[in-house]
Amino acid sequence: MRILLSIRPLLFALVMLAMSAASFAQIGVLITIGPPALPVYEQPVCPGEGYLWTPGYWAYADDDYYWVPGTWVIAPEVGLLWTPGYWGWGGSSFVFYDGYWGPHVGFYGGISYGYGYFGRGYEGGRWEGERFYYNRSVTNVNVTNIHNVYNTTVINNNTTVNRVSYNGGNGGINARPGREEETAAHERHIPPVAMQAQHMHAARGNSELRASVNHGKPPVAATPKPGAFKDRGVVRAREAGATYNPAARSENGAAVRPRTAVHPSDRPPSARPAVRNTGNAKVDQKYQQQQDKLWAKQDQDRQKLQQRQDRDHQRLAQQRADDTRKQQLEQQHQQQTQRLEQRHTQQQQKLQDRQQPPRQNQSKPPKEKP
Repeated sequence: MRILLSIRPLLFALVMLAMSAASFAQIGVLITIGPPALPVYEQPVCPGEGYLWTPGYWAYADDDYYWVPGTWVIAPEVGLLWTPGYWGWGGSSFVFYDGYWGPHVGFYGGISYGYGYFGRGYEGGRWEGERFYYNRSVTNVNVTNIHNVYNTTVINNNTTVNRVSYNGGNGGINARPGREEETAAHERHIPPVAMQAQHMHAARGNSELRASVNHGKPPVAATPKPGAFKDRGVVRAREAGATYNPAARSENGAAVRPRTAVHPSDRPPSARPAVRNTGNAKVDQKYQQQQDKLWAKQDQDRQKLQQRQDRDHQRLAQQRADDTRKQQLEQQHQQQTQRLEQRHTQQQQKLQDRQQPPRQNQSKPPKEKP
């Protein structure tokens, strides 16, 4: 199992770079197994006015996924909303795109996290001037303490869909950014605040939150405030979102580290890129042609590298090389394969960046009165 760090350019702050490095292990290692399904849990009651909901998600470290509980967080600035992070298939591996604060909710993979985050935008509340108003139809708010509320029924079209926690790839959510989400991606963003970083760090250190231990049903699914894992308001998961098979374990209970791919043939077949839907048929066709061309070129690269490595093995067999030389060659092949996959991931990201539509100045829609 191999992992790749987040590629979203939001990590401009050094503290966030350090946090990501600590959370998602080593740069250049790739994950080929998707995260578990989202567990089923209730939202804890909002602790006070000004707190915004940040849904739980699966993070990765130390050869295992671990659950970062959903929690209520005070927005760093008035008017900012939270765009959740999400896992996406990058063509050869799963990549994590970090969440961020911004004036509008951007793309979060079409993942239905619940409680206002149903795959597109946010239906759990809105800013009115200096105050945040909560939609009681999807948000757990005590009206005795918080009076700035409203009720708007939300039709969640994702309720009949399974609780898949990643976008793209085999079995993933098939969603692409819409025009408004593309625009939101170019706005000013603020990375997760310090309390969110500490919350995630505490989750990583809690062995009960590891998927191999809780089998997709974390004992702490959500907390009333960041890091409050022992608060009486902590919520347990009612059930796992789907059956989860953790990594194989040895007889003494230790996790068996998955074998790292040495040759391109050890890698699973690369999925063809999904068709984009921008609303413009000509643009979509152009994008698809570019994706298909890159996919074919990368497949050719893998075949060429595999053929070259096969010739290396044949030459070594003819030379009757000893085990030390064979081991050295396998290490070289592993490095070659990793560099190839890293280069392919970078190529995919560059192509996606080039395919981003130009930023447009859009007027804000009129605010709805509570």
